[in-house]
Amino acid sequence: MVRRDRARLGSCGMTEPLVVLDHVDKWFGELHVLQDINMSIARGEVVVVIGPSGSGKSTLCRTINRLETIDKGTITLDGKPLPAEGKALAAHRAEVGMVFQSFNLFAHKTILENVTLGPIKVRGTDKAAAEKQARQLLDRVGVGNQADKYPAQLSGGQQQRVAIARALAMEPKVMLFDEPTSALDPEMIKEVLDVMVDLAQGGMTMVVVTHEMGFARTAADRVVFMADGQVVEENTPDEFFSNAQSGRAQDFLSKILKH
Repeated sequence: MVRRDRARLGSCGMTEPLVVLDHVDKWFGELHVLQDINMSIARGEVVVVIGPSGSGKSTLCRTINRLETIDKGTITLDGKPLPAEGKALAAHRAEVGMVFQSFNLFAHKTILENVTLGPIKVRGTDKAAAEKQARQLLDRVGVGNQADKYPAQLSGGQQQRVAIARALAMEPKVMLFDEPTSALDPEMIKEVLDVMVDLAQGGMTMVVVTHEMGFARTAADRVVFMADGQVVEENTPDEFFSNAQSGRAQDFLSKILKH
């Protein structure tokens, strides 16, 4: 992986915020999964969220796309609050690309059809234009020669790269990745991470929940460490990995970096 150039984000590491979470709380029954989360994500910034299982990382990611509702606080995208329902919510989700652990491709549709479905149905894009764009995106993620196949005919790594192309086809303002490599065999992980690094280098705003510390080191502008539903610490990758401040982060790193 090529280390990302972080200079363009300025000395403070932030430019104009695109996504803002302000005093966000979320409960699942009695479980307080997000506790007073305050976070701003700048345009073009790559934020990698790490932490132990059950720390609220995936829930945080899903609230930005409103796949999970919040109980307190506000979340805004481009200065606008997240819509509650209906057409406004569908329009919001078109602005926020999401890549999950499981690829969630339509098994009965070809790769090309999977990628063109959103632009045609949601954006109203002409079929020919949507297919041209889709083929360009599939080429970009390295699976252009698989366009006429069905998901079951592809490896897990190839399917996840198709899922990334499908999200990009909607021309989102921000891309969310919820542990996108956790379901993949080790040899497939790198091919997906390489695509994500390419996106980061290209200036895509990204929020990435991952256990891949190599990606966090090389592609992130900022590492956010969560534990027990709280943001415990955040810093540049260099500072976080070499000089974690909190005991909770130090303990986490001591366990994962030994392996």
